[in-house]
Amino acid sequence: MFIDDHVLPCQGGRRIGRPPRLTDAELLCLAVAQALLDFPSARHWIRFVHARLSHLFRYLPQQSGYNKRLNAAGPLISQVIEALARQVPTWHDDLRLIDSTPLPCAASRETVKRSGLAGHAGYGYCRSHSRFFWGFRLYLLTTAEGMPVTWCLANPKLGEREVMTALLERDHRLVRNGRVILADKGFAGKGFEAFLTDCLGVHLVRPDRKNEPVRHGRLARSRQWIEAVFDTLRGQLSLEQHGGRTPAGVFARTGQRLLALAAAIWHNWTTGAKTKRSLIAYDH
Repeated sequence: MFIDDHVLPCQGGRRIGRPPRLTDAELLCLAVAQALLDFPSARHWIRFVHARLSHLFRYLPQQSGYNKRLNAAGPLISQVIEALARQVPTWHDDLRLIDSTPLPCAASRETVKRSGLAGHAGYGYCRSHSRFFWGFRLYLLTTAEGMPVTWCLANPKLGEREVMTALLERDHRLVRNGRVILADKGFAGKGFEAFLTDCLGVHLVRPDRKNEPVRHGRLARSRQWIEAVFDTLRGQLSLEQHGGRTPAGVFARTGQRLLALAAAIWHNWTTGAKTKRSLIAYDH
């Protein structure tokens, strides 16, 4: 109902051709349920849906049809995430969190050589977990309780500040003048801070480096907020088991996890749940 009322009418125009037997809203309902119920494998999920949930849908696709529809739904998923974010009270708060996390896409050299992601993904190193990986980095802007606002995927060889600058420049309408952006030490840099201050009118707060004058301190407790969001995505929503094999597939399946998180937070606000990012009521 939310997608039909708040997102699809804004797209305008009528889809050319015969209406699909599985609507976009039903497709995203299946995608969110797959992530919340922890079915990383589309094959296992479609088998479960046909066996247990067929009475809830007029039509259910097979695995290939589901994958094709989901791969093509990346832009729609991003629109729904933003629409959900606009509905929660923290949308109007003056605090935003930014950070990035690895998104591995292959674990062997042979897979890397044969992957359809060649030329898009790359090798990177995650200092937080002391490991190398091949894939992308997920860059995320959230509200204080972890509601995704905007996001993107980038080659890990690209600098964090450069990618985040491009993301915020593209979606500058989502960053209101006067807001505070909380980041980690990886976003330290005069150029990045000048961009935020002069171009967007926001104030960057990050932990102090050892060679800098004391400004904000270590901010250890506050910095755990965004780390907790990534931990939820990796642990409860199986972010690193996305199964994407093409750029569109990785984008859509990453968005699928973010949409599941956004839907849970939105529903927790709607129902008055005490912990807004809790998924306990949805993952079983």
